[in-house]
Amino acid sequence: MHDLLSGIRILAVEQFGAGPFGTLHLADLGAEVIKIEDPATAGDISRAMPPYKIAGDSLYFQSFNRNKRSLTLDLKHPEGQRLFQDLVRVSDAVFNNLRGDQPPKLGLTYEQLKSINPRIVCCSLSGFGLTGPRHAEPAYDYLMQAYAGWMDLTGDPEGPPAKSGLSMVDYAGGALAMTGLLAALLNAQRTGLGCDIDVSLLDTAISMLNYVAIWTLNRDYHPKRLADSAHPTLTPAQAFPTQDGYLVIFCAKEKFWRALTDVLEAPELLADARYGSFATRLQHRDALIANLKTRFLTRTTAAWLTLLRGKVPCAPVNSVEQALADEQVLARDMIMEVEHPEFGPLRQVRTAIKVPDAVDHKQPGPALGADTTTILQELLHYSDAEIANLQQKGVI
Repeated sequence: MHDLLSGIRILAVEQFGAGPFGTLHLADLGAEVIKIEDPATAGDISRAMPPYKIAGDSLYFQSFNRNKRSLTLDLKHPEGQRLFQDLVRVSDAVFNNLRGDQPPKLGLTYEQLKSINPRIVCCSLSGFGLTGPRHAEPAYDYLMQAYAGWMDLTGDPEGPPAKSGLSMVDYAGGALAMTGLLAALLNAQRTGLGCDIDVSLLDTAISMLNYVAIWTLNRDYHPKRLADSAHPTLTPAQAFPTQDGYLVIFCAKEKFWRALTDVLEAPELLADARYGSFATRLQHRDALIANLKTRFLTRTTAAWLTLLRGKVPCAPVNSVEQALADEQVLARDMIMEVEHPEFGPLRQVRTAIKVPDAVDHKQPGPALGADTTTILQELLHYSDAEIANLQQKGVI
């Protein structure tokens, strides 16, 4: 059985979604993720996230914190710093997703920790980064979608700007931070030296503009919202109403356009010079889309999928419930069940990394401070008296 990250220990000063989403991947792959939570604030704020919550826990918290351990620790207390540095000595990485001004204040940077453990990797995922004029500002996914121009690209052209239905900047930021963290761990194994990794949500969102950015930076290109969630250059590549829902067609190659006209039994469209190439179809988009919309309204989504699958890239616009019940999703074992002591059996989605014959870690997200005593005893060999003293002082 493969347990890819077994033996890797990560101290995670994390909260909410972006950071915990990233470390969830490492925990699922076998890393020991010790979630450091402030006892003065009842830990990660997501423990109290509505609507499905109980005292000290929530389904939101469970979705991001599977397979982790919880250690309560006040990093602002001098003795809390001493304890934290003891943990750094026996760990591989320190991760945080705090505001950009907080890591140096809490002793979480490589410069502050390298004398304690030269191999330690210090990864920060913040809203705006560790530098720049806004580095000390709080930031959230919604704000980043606005700052980075995503909302200006999303929604109906006749309506207001819209955000994505999911926290895509948070999730991508978490994944990129883990990529940087793992790369630095590999380098530390080779060289014996760790480093700082600085990832920001704004940088993440800007980097994901990708081809839209290169068009805008180098040509006279002005992105705009398009009806029916249409692709800016490929045609047809958008959502079409059917008799009972919506169907997405994505003709990313000329052969798919030819196949579509064949399924539609529309040789006249294939023969029409206006629709002979990507460039001409884009030029005559309005006429072509009006024609196709009339055709797609003649059948149900399921009927069109039967005709199109395997010939033309297509998909139904599923509800979340339908997506979670999709045969491909189920065949890929993307739904797992974790036994929770209070919520009972919790069905939830897996992370997307598949490793054949991997150990299947299925522990629920920990109760606040559930592992504090065990960690201090097993990793640091603190005595019962030392632990009691720290508890009395509010350090843990």
